[in-house]
Amino acid sequence: MPRAPEPGATVDQWLAYLEALHPTEIDLGLDRVLLVLRRLFPGKPEARIITVGGTNGKGTTVAAIERLLLSRGRKVGAYTSPHLQRYNERVRLNGEDVSDAALVGAFEAVEAARRDVSLTYFEFGTLAAFLLFRDAGIEDWILEVGLGGRLDAVNVLDADLAIITSVDLDHTAWLGDDRDQIGFEKAGILRYRQNAIYGDEDPPRSVLQQAAAQKVRLYRFGEAYRLESDDSGLRRVVTAGWQVALPGTTLPERSLAAAVQAIRLLEPEMSPEAIHRALADVRVAGRFEQLLSSPALYVDVGHNPHAARWLRERIAALSVRGKVHAVYACLSDKDTAGVVAAMAAVVDRWFLAPLDVPRGLDIDTLVRRVEPVVGDKAVVERAGSVAEAIEAAREVAGENDCIIVFGSFFTVAEARSAVPG
Repeated sequence: MPRAPEPGATVDQWLAYLEALHPTEIDLGLDRVLLVLRRLFPGKPEARIITVGGTNGKGTTVAAIERLLLSRGRKVGAYTSPHLQRYNERVRLNGEDVSDAALVGAFEAVEAARRDVSLTYFEFGTLAAFLLFRDAGIEDWILEVGLGGRLDAVNVLDADLAIITSVDLDHTAWLGDDRDQIGFEKAGILRYRQNAIYGDEDPPRSVLQQAAAQKVRLYRFGEAYRLESDDSGLRRVVTAGWQVALPGTTLPERSLAAAVQAIRLLEPEMSPEAIHRALADVRVAGRFEQLLSSPALYVDVGHNPHAARWLRERIAALSVRGKVHAVYACLSDKDTAGVVAAMAAVVDRWFLAPLDVPRGLDIDTLVRRVEPVVGDKAVVERAGSVAEAIEAAREVAGENDCIIVFGSFFTVAEARSAVPG
């Protein structure tokens, strides 16, 4: 077993320890984290628990609910993953990233409580986030599921409101290879007779079955609430004769709509006008985020076909006058062919790069996966890194062109480090 960091250790030293503590990166199950949780918390935290799961759209949904609740004067904590630049991004206290000192203190407390229990990196960090929320007097805990739902570490706490943003194919090695199996895992965050939201069309049968078995009041997109457009093209969330105008944004509208439905349940006295104002302040790093102009350069963390289809629609809506250049790098367990097929209609030139991280896909394998899908419809080039691919794309792009960098949180993190400003 690795030795725990000494007093005065840095966040990076603690993270290195967490990475070495458990034999595998992903080890789904609640037994370990429950055991340590009971040592840290004698009962359920005195807070409102909002758990957000789903294949895509979780980050935007969390950020929108967080902003809405903060605008009500609530004390709000948000726990998300993964991070882009610094681990501290994963824990936000009243809208601010947690400090190094507070984070180290929480790590030390979890280490003291776990004794001989082996925790994964994510489990350890989740318990630390719970402690940080408790010690800061947080009233609303917004918890983003890391993987799946039923056996994810955040699911050790019973949700007062559960949100499933969408269900599609991803992480099939752990969750199953069809929507019903994956939906069953996602629906594990539902709780008996508690409210829940499903934020997409066509929920898998397994989600509906779980909701019925748990006697959950399930607010479904398209039924309990929906999106409409007026004659001017303004988009509105409509629910039970009540509506909110969405601000102009590049964020996923269905994620914002799910957040609106959530706030109707959590804070029913909040006015449509106040909701609109709060939503205008929502920002999500890495979600169709523009880093440069002329040529425009966007980054997006989308990494599966469902997310790629949304990204394709966003690019199509830009009505780019020139060409679209894609910088793409991904993890080895992703549906590369499905992602590329979803994006092929809007991409003129591909710049492929490897990811030098665990499970990162090497350049030769990436090229072999992409070329048969692209065929002769677009140019495919290879680069030694994401930074090199971006540089190559910028060299050939005209001022009316567009560059989109996507494929993984790791891809976006490299891009944000490589692009000036």
